[in-house]
Amino acid sequence: MTQAQHTPIGGRASILFTAFEPSGDAHAAPVIAELRRRRPDAPIYAWGGPKMRAAGAVIVEPTGADAVMGAGSLGKVLDHARLNRRLSRWLAEHPVAVHVPVDSPAANFPICKLTRRAGCRIIHLVAPQVWAWGPWRIGKLRRFTDHVLCLLPFEEGYFRSRGVPATFIGHPVMNEPLPAAVPPPAEGEEDEDALPDGLPRIALLPGSRPAEIARNLPSMIAIVDGLRRANYPQLSAVVISADESAASLARASMAALPGFVRIEVDRLHDVLRWADAALVCSGTATLNVVRHRVPMVVMFRTGALPWWLVGRWVIRSPHRALPNIIAADRVVPEFIPHLRSDEPIAAALDEVLTDAAAQDRQRAAFDRIASLYEGLRPEHAAATIIEQALREQSVASASAR
Repeated sequence: MTQAQHTPIGGRASILFTAFEPSGDAHAAPVIAELRRRRPDAPIYAWGGPKMRAAGAVIVEPTGADAVMGAGSLGKVLDHARLNRRLSRWLAEHPVAVHVPVDSPAANFPICKLTRRAGCRIIHLVAPQVWAWGPWRIGKLRRFTDHVLCLLPFEEGYFRSRGVPATFIGHPVMNEPLPAAVPPPAEGEEDEDALPDGLPRIALLPGSRPAEIARNLPSMIAIVDGLRRANYPQLSAVVISADESAASLARASMAALPGFVRIEVDRLHDVLRWADAALVCSGTATLNVVRHRVPMVVMFRTGALPWWLVGRWVIRSPHRALPNIIAADRVVPEFIPHLRSDEPIAAALDEVLTDAAAQDRQRAAFDRIASLYEGLRPEHAAATIIEQALREQSVASASAR
């Protein structure tokens, strides 16, 4: 018997979240916690991860870094088809009022087709990035959504102008309070958590997925090693890993880790407070760097063949790093995709370390970006819209009866 079978259904007032990546797990968890606070008895189910479980969702099947991520290899396609069959059977036994797909549109769109057929309201948490690539998907989104909860400021207007109901709710990374800094040890006590004191101090954020770490970390290490040899003999670098699994992947991606590089687990904010600059894999991590006002260079190494055959034709956005996308300007150097030599990235990072004017420009841009998120509570806004969908579904079901 699964965990879901132990929980009463509660009619059509139940909510289903589907998330297939660690980032989706993180986005959904605070919304689930807020819904649980408001409606302690409401059944909330999920294809999701540990954070969603901790927030109060009943996990039907666990998902995560190795879960189905949409189209790709034949194996993944078959896995996805099997998942859809299991979910279809589950829906037949567990009436759902509202489906909340979280990011991962390639994995979630086929599920939306099933939940729409089952009569669910669909509220997307994290807008599919049709403005960046695949704009033809807007028609599919229009069919398979009742509302889109947007994390980027410009998305609300983009979707509404194309007939898709949308609301900018803020971003969990930008709107959660920063944790307090760890106080220094008392005089005479040893600081066991002390970070390296060599200057300059570089934070390395190579991503969280296995492929991201394997592709980006070796280049990042080579870049800071080259700078250390050329200009900064005392340079120190710290690799930020979200958990022990990511740290193990980081170690496995390198034949040997240079002595001036350390891996720190679950110390994102400590390391960003320590850092003079950051070299960051493209993605949500850039927003944490923005919050700490750390000057950065953004990169993402990918395969040349997929980029030249597909990527360059389908990606429409002029910017690919999130700070640049939000600002609609090149406020940080970005190398996305990074296909060739590491030298241009090293030069950009060197400029960030030495040019005070460049540092000031980045920090001023980060201030402007942060101002767009001031006062927003993403989990509250999302929970309110999901609750409204529940009420509307309840009225519609009562009328049908």
